[in-house]
Amino acid sequence: MNQEHFDKLERMYLSANVNTELFDTTTAHITKGKAEISLTVEPKYFHALNAMHGSVYFKLLDDAAFFAVNSVVEDAFVLTKSFEIHFKRPVTEGKILATGELISSEGEVFIAKSELLNEAGKVVGYGQGEFVKSKVALSPEIGYV
Repeated sequence: MNQEHFDKLERMYLSANVNTELFDTTTAHITKGKAEISLTVEPKYFHALNAMHGSVYFKLLDDAAFFAVNSVVEDAFVLTKSFEIHFKRPVTEGKILATGELISSEGEVFIAKSELLNEAGKVVGYGQGEFVKSKVALSPEIGYV
């Protein structure tokens, strides 16, 4: 694994429409078998009780685990096969950080876990998922530049 691969993954992730249009304060840092995704909490992410919607938890947890896996896969885009999430506490402000880590790879299936931390460093959610290689090559056409 090399830094160029990690840099290309970061650029691909940050240039995706969902991040440039909706989650525009997202940052990413990817290393071998690990990924960190952060986001500044804004009211546009809140549900009716004025706390961050669970879909944002899922996005960040899945993204961190996903890129922990894709960091060790240099030829293809990875897909989420399944992902289980657990909520621990609400988030209403600050910057949140999702950390992902590759746990194992068995044949074609990769397993990764992730945690979502609030600005005080408390775990607000966590998850684990299974990921598989797709048939889509990592290429400039999908932002891997």
